[in-house]
Amino acid sequence: MKHIDLSKKVVEMIGVTKKFGDLTANDAIGLTVHQGEIHALLGENGAGKSTLMNVLYGIYTPTKGQIRINGSPVEISSPSVAISQGIGMVHQHFMLVKPFTVTENIILGKETAGCFGKINMNQAAKDVSKISEKYGLQVDPLAKVQDITVGMEQRVEILKALYRGAQTLILDEPTAVLTPQEIKDLTRIIKNLTAEGKSIILITHKLKEIKESADYCTIIRRGKHIGTVQVDQVDEQQLASMMVGRTVNFKVDKQNGAKGGPVLEISGLHVKDNRGLPALKGLDLCVRAGEIIGVAGVDGNGQSELIEAVTGLRPIESGSVSIQGKQINNLTPRQIHGRRVSTIPEDRQLRGMISEFSIAENMILENYYKPPFSKKGFSQTAPIKENAQTLIQRFDVRPDDPDYRAGALSGGNQQKMIIARQIANNPDLLIAAQPTRGLDVGAIEYVHKALMAQRNEGKAVLLISLELDEIINLSDTIAIIYEGRIIGLLQNGDADEKKIGLMMAGHVN
Repeated sequence: MKHIDLSKKVVEMIGVTKKFGDLTANDAIGLTVHQGEIHALLGENGAGKSTLMNVLYGIYTPTKGQIRINGSPVEISSPSVAISQGIGMVHQHFMLVKPFTVTENIILGKETAGCFGKINMNQAAKDVSKISEKYGLQVDPLAKVQDITVGMEQRVEILKALYRGAQTLILDEPTAVLTPQEIKDLTRIIKNLTAEGKSIILITHKLKEIKESADYCTIIRRGKHIGTVQVDQVDEQQLASMMVGRTVNFKVDKQNGAKGGPVLEISGLHVKDNRGLPALKGLDLCVRAGEIIGVAGVDGNGQSELIEAVTGLRPIESGSVSIQGKQINNLTPRQIHGRRVSTIPEDRQLRGMISEFSIAENMILENYYKPPFSKKGFSQTAPIKENAQTLIQRFDVRPDDPDYRAGALSGGNQQKMIIARQIANNPDLLIAAQPTRGLDVGAIEYVHKALMAQRNEGKAVLLISLELDEIINLSDTIAIIYEGRIIGLLQNGDADEKKIGLMMAGHVN
C-alpha cells in the first residue's frame, strides 16, 4: 500500500444523520478521507452511500452531524458551496448537454468573458487540453458530447470538476456503464489524480475494483456505519460479508440440464443503427429451452440493436426472428410480449420504468390492462398493491413500500424492481441485458440464482452482458459478437477470459 499521511484529513464527516420523514437513510455515520487517498464507500443497494455523498456535496442538508474540510467545520448548503470548498462530484447518471462541445460543457457556469463580453472559446479549449494532458484524460475539447462514448462522457465530467478546482472528487458508481478497457483507463486516471495530491471517494459495490484501486474502504449497511478497513488487509469475501451481513457465494450452483427445442431462432438478421448504418450483418443465433446463451462482445458491436430487433423496438431490414417456430419480424413490443417474451432492458431508466409512477404501478407495466389489475377498464388498487408487496418481499426491493416513487429508488433497487416484474411474467424466453448492472454482490447472487432457476425450469435465457465473469459463470454456451455477427460459439467448459477476449477482438482460430 502507498504511504498516506494520516494527519492530512481533507474530509471528515462526524455523526452524520439524514432523515426523509420517518426513513433514516444515514444513521450517525462517520467518514474520514486523507489527502492523496482513494477511499471506497461500499454498501448494498439502498444502504445510503449516495445519500451520504449528496450530503457532502450539498444536495441534501444533514439532519444531524458535522462536516469538516481540512480541519475546519463547514456548512455545505448547496453544490456551489461544496465546489468552493474543493469538492467535486461525478454522478452515476451524467449531467451533460449533449449538443454542446466538450469545452462548452466544462466551462458552463464558469465562463470567463473577454473583450466586449465575448467568451474566448479558443483559450478555454486550450485550458481544457492542458488539464486533460496533465491527468491523462485524453479528450477532444472540440468534440460534441453527443458524438463521444460513455467512457469519454465520464472523463468530461471529471474534467468539469477539476476545472472548478476540485481537490476531493466523489465518483458515484463510476464503472456501472463502462467497458472493461474503459474501467482500466479510469483506474489509471484516478491513480494519476491521487499522485498529484487529489483525494477520491469511490462509491461502488464492485469488490474487485476496490481491491485493485482503493486504499481504505468504509462499509455501510442499512444506513449504519459497519467499519472502515485498510483494503490490502482484507479479501473480497470479507468485504462482501461486511456489506451484506452474511456469507456470499460468488459461484452459481449450475447442474447439467436437458435442453429442449428451439425457443428463439435468428437467421440472417440485418438491422441498421440510429445513423442508418449496418449494425447487424447477417447474424445467426439459436436459444433452446433449458439453456442460457451468453452474448459476449465489446460494447457497440450490435448488442443493443440485437435486443431492440428481437423485442420490436427496431425495424428488421432482412432475415428472420422466430419464437417457438413463429416469425415475429416487426411485430409491436406488446405483440411480442404476448408471445411470452420478457426483457430486462440494458437502460433501466429509458426502457424499464416510469420514474414518476409508484413501485406498484411499475410492477404491472406490461399487464396493467389485464385482470386482476383491471376490471372493465378501471385499475384495481388492491390486486396491484398485493402483487407489488409479493414481489418486493421476494426480490428484496428497498424501501418495501408499494407506493414509493420508482424514480426515488436507488439505481440497484430500480433494477431489482424491473427484474422482479419480468420474471413474474413467467416467460418462455427471458432476454436479460446487463441484468446486474448497478447491483451489489448480494443482489447479484440473487439475480444469478433467479436466472438459473428460469433455465432449470425449461425456459430459454438470452444473456447479454459486458461482465465476462457473469457470462462465464452463467452461460451454457457463449456466443461471441463482433461487428454485427456471431463469429463463434464456445461451450462453457471450453471458455476462459483469454480465449473470449481474443475472439471479442475479432481473432478466430
